[in-house]
Amino acid sequence: QVQLQESGPGPVKPKQTLSLTCTVSGGSITSSGYYWNWIRQPPGKDPEWIGYIASSGSPYYSPSLRSRTSISRDTSKNQFTLQLRSVTPEDPAVYYCVRADMSLIERIMARPTTHFGSWGQGTQVTVSS
Repeated sequence: QVQLQESGPGPVKPKQTLSLTCTVSGGSITSSGYYWNWIRQPPGKDPEWIGYIASSGSPYYSPSLRSRTSISRDTSKNQFTLQLRSVTPEDPAVYYCVRADMSLIERIMARPTTHFGSWGQGTQVTVSS
């Protein structure tokens, strides 16, 4: 059974770059047909899809965050990474890494829910000067 675990450096200051890593066990991030996503849930709001990196290595981002987002991977470590540049007070949230297969990816992108896909436990991100 695949397991995902988010990790990050802790609080981020405004205008800095947020970097989070997802370590995957029980499955390879290069296995065909899977999409490796980042999703966040701000306090009191619905989950928001940020982007994914496909098993092929191709990334795709939410239009609303595309200008500030990069998702990359390290296949030797079976990890994928989110970078969110120029963080603002709107960026604090619980950030999740999520695996979705081809049958679920559109649903995950449109309306993320823990009912679909395999989710990490999430990591709280705060922005503080």
